[in-house]
Amino acid sequence: MIELKPIGIIHTPFKKREGMPIQPAGAAGVKSTVEVFEEYRAGLKDLDGFSHIILLYHFHRSLGFDLHVVPFMDSEPRGLFATRAPKRPNSIGFSVVQLNRIENCVLHVQNVDILDGTPLLDIKPYVPEFDHQVNVRTGWLERARKNVHTKEADDRFK
Repeated sequence: MIELKPIGIIHTPFKKREGMPIQPAGAAGVKSTVEVFEEYRAGLKDLDGFSHIILLYHFHRSLGFDLHVVPFMDSEPRGLFATRAPKRPNSIGFSVVQLNRIENCVLHVQNVDILDGTPLLDIKPYVPEFDHQVNVRTGWLERARKNVHTKEADDRFK
């Protein structure tokens, strides 16, 4: 049995899924806060030296899943694991966001594509030498990815 316990709450301007950005690239400049619960405060030590962090979170408003979905960036069904659709067997999401500052247990971040009130599961530093890949293929997204800056969520994953 796997049991995950939230370590905080993500606060954003997005109160509903429809109309919000679908990736951080489409959320340029969107400022938000991440409230880390007091019991995890000591774990924030030294995080302020990083300009970007990876937030892992629970898609708390997604129920169920299908193994074939029509993703936001396309109009034809794709295999779930070839997408970043929010309805998944384990409703885990991740976003790379810019860390502006830390005040006590509150992280001030930007470029956020996350629904308000989302439970935070973990934080990891973004390290280009670890995370940046070269010679990358992006499959079916090869043609569609240039539109990510303007694409917004709709009601397809209710």
